[in-house]
Amino acid sequence: MKVIDLRCSSGHRFEGWFANEEDFLDQNGRGLIDCPLCADKVIARMPSAPRLNLSGAREQAPVVVAPVAPPDTATEMQSRWMQVMRQVIANTEDVGTRFADEARRIHYGEAPERAIRGQASADEREALLDEGIEAPADHPLAPGGEDARRGQVGQRLD
Repeated sequence: MKVIDLRCSSGHRFEGWFANEEDFLDQNGRGLIDCPLCADKVIARMPSAPRLNLSGAREQAPVVVAPVAPPDTATEMQSRWMQVMRQVIANTEDVGTRFADEARRIHYGEAPERAIRGQASADEREALLDEGIEAPADHPLAPGGEDARRGQVGQRLD
């Protein structure tokens, strides 16, 4: 497994894991790679030291490299955003376009209480609010990306 440092045209940095260099070039050429923060499909490879993840390989002592400069605020914010989004994804059930219906079922005791996320239109969110069911106006998993355009919402319904 080859780990490659990538950057989108908006400057967001992230890692990609590929079987080999050809796999990365093929996927990138077909537009299959997108930024996890903004869904941009214009992806560039960043220079990096080779790093391979080999299953069954023995652990080696980590190489300590002094940082050239402290991370900037944007990098720190991006890292924290990704941590939060990973937690949301790990701790919620994606009900997709059934969000409004499932939120109602949970609210009225017709389905078990649990944290859900999915898509709801502005009209669906407004109807939920009219019924006394709290639904966030927007909860994008990728700001400005496809999920935000579809009205991605997430909420624990108790």
